[in-house]
Parts: sequence; C-alpha cells; structure tokens
Amino acid sequence: MLRGRVKHLLHCISFLSFIFLFFVFAGAISFNDAEKSVFDPWKTYGIFGTVLLYLLRLLTLLTIPQVLCNFFGLIFFNAFPGKVKLKGSPLLAPFICIRVVTRGDFPKLVRDNVTKNMNLCVDAGMEHFMIEVVTDKVINLPKHTRVREVVVPSEYKTKTGALFKSRALQYCLEDNVNVLADTDYIVHLDEETLLTDNCIRGILNFVLDGQYQFGQGLITYANENIVNWMTTLADSFRVADDMGKLRFQFYMFHRPLFSWKGSYVVTQVGAEKKVSFDNGLDGSVAEDCYFAMKAYAQGYTFNFVEGEMWEKSPFTLWDFIQQRKRWIQGILLVVHSKEIPIMHKIFLAISCYSWVTLPLSTSNMFLAAVCPIPCPFVLDIVCCFIGAVNIYMYIFGVIKSFPVYRFGPLKFFLFICGALATIPFNIIIENIAVIWGVLGKKHKFYIVNKEIKIPVTV
Repeated sequence: MLRGRVKHLLHCISFLSFIFLFFVFAGAISFNDAEKSVFDPWKTYGIFGTVLLYLLRLLTLLTIPQVLCNFFGLIFFNAFPGKVKLKGSPLLAPFICIRVVTRGDFPKLVRDNVTKNMNLCVDAGMEHFMIEVVTDKVINLPKHTRVREVVVPSEYKTKTGALFKSRALQYCLEDNVNVLADTDYIVHLDEETLLTDNCIRGILNFVLDGQYQFGQGLITYANENIVNWMTTLADSFRVADDMGKLRFQFYMFHRPLFSWKGSYVVTQVGAEKKVSFDNGLDGSVAEDCYFAMKAYAQGYTFNFVEGEMWEKSPFTLWDFIQQRKRWIQGILLVVHSKEIPIMHKIFLAISCYSWVTLPLSTSNMFLAAVCPIPCPFVLDIVCCFIGAVNIYMYIFGVIKSFPVYRFGPLKFFLFICGALATIPFNIIIENIAVIWGVLGKKHKFYIVNKEIKIPVTV
C-alpha cells in the first residue's frame, strides 16, 4: 500500500508538472515581459468571421465537466491501489451470476473464456456462483453444475420491441427464464472479457458491502497477446477515463453523471429487474448508457468496484471506427430520449455534444495558426488545461497498461511515445466516426470481432 501511495504521489507531481509545462510551451503562461501584439479581429475578419471564430473556440469549453472529473479522479484517489484485500469471507457473499451475452458467432472464444473465468473464481474461493452464457446461437458449452447456457428464441419479442443486446438481457429477466433471487447479484461481461484475481476480490467486497445496487470497475486492454498496437495504444485513454471520470462520479456522487460502460457491470437482480432492458429501439444501440440513465432517474445508487478486468481493443481500424460510431449514435439516442428527464442526463448531454462537435473543435488547431484571435487570459488558461489533461490521459493510460516491471524502461518509454503518436490518428478516427454517426442510420448494432484466429501450420 505504501508503494502504491508513493507511485500516486509521483504521478500527481508528474501530472501537475505536465500541465504547468504545457501552459508555458503553449504560451498561456509567459515569463517574457514583452507584450503580445493585439489587433482588432472585427476589422480583420469582419463581423461574421469574428463571431464564427470565437464560437468555434468556445466549443472547446463543452469538455470542461468531464475534464475536471478526470483531473480530480486522477488526483484525489490513489491511482495505484495495488492488490485488493478481501473485507469478508467469500462464503458469506450473496449468490453471484457471471453473465456473458453473445450473438454466438465466436463459440470457441466463449468456451475458452468460460473455462478461464471458472477456474479463477474457484481459485479465489468463491462458492455461491455460476457462469451464465446468453446467446442467440447454440454454443454447446460443456455440461457443468456451475455453467448455464441460455439460448434466446428467435421468436422472442420484448414489450417495447427492444433489439440486439437489450433483447437478450431482457430475456434473462423474464419470470420463466430467470432463476435468480432479487438479493442475488449479476456481473455483466462481454464475450471477450476475462476476470482477474483483483476484480473477483473487488466484486466480493462490493456485494458483501451491499450498500449500492450498481457498480463498475476498471478495464485494461494491453494484456496477453496484443493484436493491434495502434488501437490498443489509442484505448489507453479509456483506461485513464475509468480511473479518472468513472471513479470520481461514483466515489463522490454515486451517480452515473456521464453514464458507464457495458462490461464489468455489477448489478443487484431486484434493481436490474425494476430498471429493465426493455427500452425500445432508442435504448437498444447503447443499452448500457440508457440503462444507467434510467437507473439514475429512478434513484438507484452506484459505486466503483476495485480491481481490473481484461479485454481486447478492436483488431482492425474498421472495427475501431464502427465501435466509436455505434457509441456516438447510441448516446445521441439516449440524450434525445423523452423517457429520461433532462436533469438526469444534463452532464451526459454536454459530454455527448462535445463529442458531436469534435470536427468543429478540431478545426481550431488549424484556425488558431491561420486566423489567430485575441482571447482573454482565462480562456487561454482553460483551453490549455483541457489540452494538457487530455494528452496526459494517454500517458497515464500507458503507465497503467504497460508497467515498467513487465516491459522494462526502454519499452515503457517507447509505449508512451507510441500512445502520444496515436493522438492524431485517434482524432481523425473520432472525427470520421462522429460525422458517419450523425449522418448515418442510428438503429444499427455493429459486432466487433474479438476472436484471435491462430494460424495452422501444416
């Protein structure tokens, strides 16, 4: 624990130093007494041009709420907590159902991961648990007392016409299918998600505490064999986002102010049934986001779950773009849904529109050089702060994903450089996804391939 606190202290010093140096190199803070040249933009660009340039600059401010949450989350809470310690006996924990939802396109991947996760749970001393695979296609899992395969009938329809993953999740909650008590818990995983010893202890602590109905933890992507280095390094930002914004909103407010993700989700059965996944077409594209906002509106509380789970980043750039496109489309549907009160999705809406307007915000990088405008000192400081925090998120994500002891100092340094080098690539990908997502058909659900095909040598 002491070692973790020292790491966290060094991280905080590095974080604050990086922000300060960014201010200096970006020109927001100057030690030169020479005054900046000031000109009248109204004469230079005209009324329309000046208003447009200032509006584009102000769009950057939409990211302030989530940037502040990421900053406070990474500073206020130990970023290197170390091994999770059990706070009670696994024998006293409520029954836990580890539920994996899949379309059934990758049966070998699902079977292999069920075996791995089963062994980890047994080794961790868990007694009251089972692994349930919900699939559209028969997978033929090996028979086991702790494994249940639920095949969603092709003719099954929900009351509101929910589709895709929402339809499968709702099927599990039907009275003639559900075998869990309201006091039991469900751990929702994607088909490629792998448990770890740390996350199992974190989940046990969460359910033993019993204070919150919903929880979520950290997911990392640079584990085992890395298929695509570019997408994995780009996803280092998501690791930092979990440790920053996700932790801060759950530890401080116990509410999903900015929503959550669809994997490493822990829910109490009774609460999940009351919220339900039967949320029509608008709640079927980003079912996780819609569910979180609906639960928030109904007054349920959330907490951060200690420990990390492992997943894979998309294997191809096409899958990476499709994944981001679905997210932006799904979140837009949630933000525009009349079923969720505005006050419960205000921060999500601000975050969403900071994403939707990304192509306009990105234009500032070129316009600042081509068409500079004089800005108040405060605006320069805020914009630099936003840029510094977002860039450091990539660095921190690498620190969490590629520890020095595992790869050595040289590779560790190269990974940080690689993550920073992916920022322009990530900006381009995000812009493509946003434009495609806004203009394209909304009610579609793209399945990302997460099965590694091992070549056979004859």
